[in-house]
Amino acid sequence: MTGFSENADLILLEHRDNGVSWVTLNRPSKRNAMNLAARTRLIEVLDECRQSKVIILTGNGPAFCAGVDLTEDASGNTGTAELDGRSTWVGVQNELRNHPSVVIAAINGFALGGGSTLINVADLAVAADEAQIGMPEMGFGLYPTLAGPAAQLRISRKRAAWLILTAQRINGTTAADWGMVNASVPLSGLAITVQELADRVAGFDRAALKWSKRALWTIPDEVSQWDSALEYGEHISKQIQSESDAFSAGLAGFRSGQRSQGQGV
Repeated sequence: MTGFSENADLILLEHRDNGVSWVTLNRPSKRNAMNLAARTRLIEVLDECRQSKVIILTGNGPAFCAGVDLTEDASGNTGTAELDGRSTWVGVQNELRNHPSVVIAAINGFALGGGSTLINVADLAVAADEAQIGMPEMGFGLYPTLAGPAAQLRISRKRAAWLILTAQRINGTTAADWGMVNASVPLSGLAITVQELADRVAGFDRAALKWSKRALWTIPDEVSQWDSALEYGEHISKQIQSESDAFSAGLAGFRSGQRSQGQGV
């Protein structure tokens, strides 16, 4: 753990030597529901990870995240110091989306309501086969305000409708079939699978990762026309090369007969 916060135990942080940081939601008795104090601490932790190449986001106990803590009173009065707008649930999603690190969600258990939003805002996601993902809001007479749009932007219309209109949960295997996560593995192998994935991603250039993540969020969400997308791709490549010499070094190595990580024939 680095840094200090009176709420440090709500979100656990471990930095690995290779640029990978594990961020663990740590309210297991509340299924890692995010009250104001936990959201505030998560923002602090994300700020501490600005130099990480990869962030692995997971939960402690039987849940990944049960979304916002609905037992907290409307004022959010938990004794937490005054906050900025980043600590709202929308603000947390935006912090993850705009963070320079690649975010990998490791869904270890229940991901309900707003917890499923974290899956869709993560850049990559691996779920335990046993995970339970769902949106219970319809049972409360509500449309899932954040989880609904997040799913509708990331999976097919009929699959999003199933989650929203039936309030039934899907497991990690189904989430992988639906494209909501990249892969599903037994819970016993989740940590090592995610660590291996993070290690691979962290082996690439920091600037290339940061700008490629930005491109993945921009195309096609904001840029969908073919010529504009190709033009934006050129812009991204120029930004990478302005911050890093990894491309020129890699090209020189390729021309001399060496292969960098991930290169094909």
